Amino acid sequence: MGQPIAQDHWWSWALLSGRSWLGCIWYNVENGPTSRFYRKVAASGSPRDPARTRQRILQAALSAFSQKGYHDTAVDDIVERSGTSKGAFYFHFPNKQSVFLSVMDEAGELLLDKIRRAVAGYGDPVEKVDAALRAVVEAFSEHRRLARLLLVETSGLGKIFDQKVFAIHRKFADMIRQHLDQAVELGMIPPMDTELVAYLWLGAALELVVRWLHTGQPRDLSSAVPILRSTFLRSVGIDG
Repeated sequence: MGQPIAQDHWWSWALLSGRSWLGCIWYNVENGPTSRFYRKVAASGSPRDPARTRQRILQAALSAFSQKGYHDTAVDDIVERSGTSKGAFYFHFPNKQSVFLSVMDEAGELLLDKIRRAVAGYGDPVEKVDAALRAVVEAFSEHRRLARLLLVETSGLGKIFDQKVFAIHRKFADMIRQHLDQAVELGMIPPMDTELVAYLWLGAALELVVRWLHTGQPRDLSSAVPILRSTFLRSVGIDG
């Protein structure tokens, strides 16, 4: 299979466990489209298997967009990396914008799945929120290219991209809000506008990631989690 997949690349195991096609991509992105592992994955598709062909195109698209950016990636780049054809590409996607939006959807869902698994072991709703926000920051810290793709490359691309980003953010904020609502019901925090708080918390966490992408500070993004956590908890009346 080529080089072993690093254990901290949690993306890698999603496909192997049947969770998502996106699971293998980060090994590909980090090691390059010519790795033996990539060629084996690409070869697993078949012209007679449209679903796998679509997966291969999405895999190649994420690799290309992550390495070259949206504007500098051409359909030809995606076709070459996927080992397919332009005909196959346009059968599944009308244009580059469409495949980029699909990649965003899949990446957002995989991040949400990581967060759901991170909070599953907690019963306390405040601890669930804490774990969820920590999972977001740590996921982007581990996968810088994914963070850049979702948080930087989409900036200024137009209304449809802005709407997609907001839809992904809304899913994250809804998850945080639900746990905050539970905390209010249990009397753990005072009544408040939990939706507003959820967006404030998420916005602060994502802005921290964007700053890190542009400046490299803090060098270890996960080192900012404790102060982020204490700030968030104090904002809802809990001594962090």
